Amino acid sequence: MKKVLILFFVAVICAGLFFCSRQNQDRRTVIKFSSWGSKSETALLLPLIAQFERENPDIKVEFLHIPQNYFQKLHLLFASNLAPDVVFVNNHYALKYIKAGLLEDLTPYVNRADFFEKALEGFSYEGKIYAVPRDVSVLVVFYNKDLFKKYNVPLPEEGWSFEQYLKTAQKFKTAGVWGTSFEQDVIFWLPYLFSSGASVLSEDGRTLLINNADALEALQFYADLANRYAVAPKKSDSASFTMAQLFLQQKLAMQVSGRWLVPKYRSDAEFDWDIAEFPCGKKGSVVNIDASGYAMSKKSKHKQAALRFIEFISSKDSLETLVKSGLIVPARKDIAYSEVFLDKNEKPVNSTAFLNAVKTGRVTPVNEDYQKLTDSLKILLEPVFFGKTTAKQALKNLRLN
Repeated sequence: MKKVLILFFVAVICAGLFFCSRQNQDRRTVIKFSSWGSKSETALLLPLIAQFERENPDIKVEFLHIPQNYFQKLHLLFASNLAPDVVFVNNHYALKYIKAGLLEDLTPYVNRADFFEKALEGFSYEGKIYAVPRDVSVLVVFYNKDLFKKYNVPLPEEGWSFEQYLKTAQKFKTAGVWGTSFEQDVIFWLPYLFSSGASVLSEDGRTLLINNADALEALQFYADLANRYAVAPKKSDSASFTMAQLFLQQKLAMQVSGRWLVPKYRSDAEFDWDIAEFPCGKKGSVVNIDASGYAMSKKSKHKQAALRFIEFISSKDSLETLVKSGLIVPARKDIAYSEVFLDKNEKPVNSTAFLNAVKTGRVTPVNEDYQKLTDSLKILLEPVFFGKTTAKQALKNLRLN
């Protein structure tokens, strides 16, 4: 009987402790945080969220991971008044949300001196900042050093021109290796325009500029890499392989891409590789600069909690975790110029090429309908990239809505 009573009291105490624990848990402020990202990126984020919750026991973060069609789904959440408290955004879409009055002004909480100004520019409107930048995205030229050595091709030099870039790519033709990459998404051909002094849009996003002579010439040069010069693979040449897969298979000597490929190449490349700056057109080496960062929904009911999370996730310590993985070019200057990012013991050895690209690059001009415009361009330019028509012919009737 005594043993039964003891077991009964133990059960009562445990139940009470469990009830109190649930009560304490229920008293936590719950904020929602949305982001895209691969499994590897999510694997880096989840421990940071757990750390934040340990350091802030009064706050619980519900992570809303949307790996595909992120912004389409985010649009629906905003339209349904179900927007997350903290929203991971990029500069292509931020302006749309800012002008619609959906994002909180974070200017008082951002120390401009901490960040690359061009990263802040992508989230600024009428002198106010609406997101704390996490990273800056720029393009460089990845190259297979072993292939260059094997075929006695001189390595890319600082300040190399479009002509030198083309000649370098052509040297691999007799070896049965593609000289350089070719992708139809706008981010991959914008550097050819910017370096030629051209653009898709004016700085204010109100005037269409892709029809002018410099832009058409740059687009045609890009299309000619695959069609006229045959140094880059078209879709029909690469079959179902991505440019990254061709690079890893050593069927591609050079690839124009971004920092996001570094973790994959560190782990999977069975050859020596490095990066070089994008070649120079008539205006120098000017790549498109984009940024991603953390914004707050203006209708958030837990703004103080959301702000604490943004301050944590965009802090130096948190960003260093992502930088060590090789995934991003940090928007914070103190990390970008630190040994954490410029680690000579990790590839690429020439990580300074990313930072030089930020110095000389240009923030992508956008407007509220930028995605609609680039979707239209993708359709219009497909026959150009397949060599069926010219850039001038394809874009002659293009107009802004």
